[in-house]
Amino acid sequence: MRVITAQILCKLFSFLLRIAGRGGTNLPGRVALRVCPGLLGVLGSGVSVTLITGTNGKTTTSRIIEESFHLSGLSSFSNRSGANLLTGITAVFSMNASLSGKSGYSHAVIECDEAAFKNVSRYLKIETVVVTNIFRDQLDRYGEITHTMDSIKTGINNCPDAVICLNADCSLTVSLAEDLPNRIIYFGVDKPFYEYAASELSDAAYCIRCKGKYDYDYTTYGHLGGFHCQDCGYKRPNADIAVTEIYTLDEDFSDFSLRIFDDSYRPRLNLPGGYNIYNAAAAAAATVGKGLDGAVIVDAIERFKSSFGRAEKFLIGESSVRLMLVKNPAGFNQVLSYIANTDTGAILALALNDRLADGTDISWIWDVDFEMLLSIKERFSGFYVSGVRAHEMALRLKYAGLTENEIHIIKDYDELIAEVIKNGCTVYILPTYTAMFEIRHALSKLLPVKAFYE
Repeated sequence: MRVITAQILCKLFSFLLRIAGRGGTNLPGRVALRVCPGLLGVLGSGVSVTLITGTNGKTTTSRIIEESFHLSGLSSFSNRSGANLLTGITAVFSMNASLSGKSGYSHAVIECDEAAFKNVSRYLKIETVVVTNIFRDQLDRYGEITHTMDSIKTGINNCPDAVICLNADCSLTVSLAEDLPNRIIYFGVDKPFYEYAASELSDAAYCIRCKGKYDYDYTTYGHLGGFHCQDCGYKRPNADIAVTEIYTLDEDFSDFSLRIFDDSYRPRLNLPGGYNIYNAAAAAAATVGKGLDGAVIVDAIERFKSSFGRAEKFLIGESSVRLMLVKNPAGFNQVLSYIANTDTGAILALALNDRLADGTDISWIWDVDFEMLLSIKERFSGFYVSGVRAHEMALRLKYAGLTENEIHIIKDYDELIAEVIKNGCTVYILPTYTAMFEIRHALSKLLPVKAFYE
């Protein structure tokens, strides 16, 4: 009866919230868990789960895996809304199960918050775990990187039979494989992305084993790349799934060679930015771990379209608006590197919020390489800042070298959209998490926009 009651309440709250236009993500799950704390274990019974965690790239990786499952005819569902805490994951399992708790699907693709993984993994039958990367993230939520790693380690230890897919280029991620009995599949990128890239502080400059300083054969971004320690010999393992060549990094797509064990393919990913190539490789590792054919994986990569806010493109009149979520220094620098390596004139708008889902500590913006904008600022016809903490972002840009006259503060999103599209040019909008939802709502007043959970 507790399961049935919890299911009724969860489904009801989800329905009411969506009718109200709020989507319905964590709240229904929170209500259900109050009634039945172990509900997720009941709902997950008989469902084989592929779980994706890590600092950056979880949503895009999850969506590519979901497309692979669809093409392979696997009966599956996912948390498309991006609600990746225990409450949100419980809610999505609830919406895909009967009142008695029996799921109508055999598989699930679940994006999971790094800190939540240790708890979520206690309830689900996880067949495959993907760890995309580990970077310093919202300090008020995650603290130091060691806390994030400890949570992920605990989650992996709760999955003794799972295939573990790790980023070979991330020294922190690779260290998770030590003493694991699990099958490990490594994915990585064998070449740097850009000639011109943001200057970044490394989150892992020193060897996790002996504290010696890493040397690199190459870097892709942040601390990712061909690392090795001269002192103890700890180094990047050979990648089972490897991006061996990058042919094109276009404003709308990436063209590259992908080696899946002994077979080579040349997929085109319909997303810009070198960092998204990592997401494609991570998804390939997960689907290989499920035993799917390489050709199916490549087909999924080529069919995939951007998820909400992740390089999502909107055409409004003569303007092309690209919405690109940013939430930490590593991800922000990668978006800036992508923009810096395009050759079109543009407007740049940054929207900074400090709500709970964004992280209330915004000190991380001082680790973003905004200084790189100075060398290319003639390409921009305007710099705009918005959001709850717009003035702090404007101050950061001022310290980066832009003048007060070059920085325009518009806190109202409807007004911001109207201003940046009026000249019919390319617009890059870089919002934090809650600002992304609010900006998408403003865009929905001008053109059809899918709900974020669709």
